[in-house]
Amino acid sequence: QVQVVESGGGLVQAGGSLRLSCAASGSIVSINAMGWYRQAPGKQRELVARITGRGSTAYADSVKGRFTISRDNAKNTVFLQMNSLKPEDTAVYYCKAERVVVGSTWYDYWGQGTQVTVSS
Repeated sequence: QVQVVESGGGLVQAGGSLRLSCAASGSIVSINAMGWYRQAPGKQRELVARITGRGSTAYADSVKGRFTISRDNAKNTVFLQMNSLKPEDTAVYYCKAERVVVGSTWYDYWGQGTQVTVSS
């Protein structure tokens, strides 16, 4: 069984910073990529940032230059440093572990989400 657990959300004023953490645990052989997604009320879930095991990163245009994703492969952990936060960044942020090899097969796993609220 694999668990994906996020932490670090909260309430912050516009212009402030938050750091999200996500740890995957369980009978994991390897994880191909880890990413952060977000979903605001009434909107679809969208990719925020993604990082592969080799360190290749991708960001949504709306967060480029403000957010930084990083990963500790040895600990199956991914971080999202969010700076210069804006009210439009308010959403539930979800961590996704992609192509998690467990035994002889693989699955995608999602965390339960962490709320980020940016006040104006």
